[in-house]
Amino acid sequence: MSNIEDKTVIELTADIVSAYVGNNPLPASGLPDLIASVSASVRKLAGAAVVESPSLVPAVNPKKSVFPDYIICLEDGKKFKSLKRHLRTDYGLSPDDYRAKWGLPPDYPMVAPNYSATRSALAKSTGLGRKPVAAPAVVAKATKRGKATA
Repeated sequence: MSNIEDKTVIELTADIVSAYVGNNPLPASGLPDLIASVSASVRKLAGAAVVESPSLVPAVNPKKSVFPDYIICLEDGKKFKSLKRHLRTDYGLSPDDYRAKWGLPPDYPMVAPNYSATRSALAKSTGLGRKPVAAPAVVAKATKRGKATA
């Protein structure tokens, strides 16, 4: 170990031991053993090789994941009309997190194009998104009442 790494190990050991002793009763005779044990553990961890996270491999090619009737999830290869709920429930990802994880552009769709068009047409046919047109007010003309004959 280099001098810098050795200094870091000593600092970490001191921090760990002081935190332990501050919260747990320990006789003075047990302190050297605790320091040796913590120091050995820290040195072992410092010397351990850093495990690299596995490189991300999508289930399908991102360029071939969008079809007119469905979108294929890059996480598991399943077909969906809408990915948002699947990503949240199964992987805890938001659409933005999903796009960032797989390096997708910000305009990458989360809904299949045909499904989106169908929903849009349905909404337009029911009048959603339009402001209601105010009907002209109908004013009733006052009628003349004649005298009642008896």
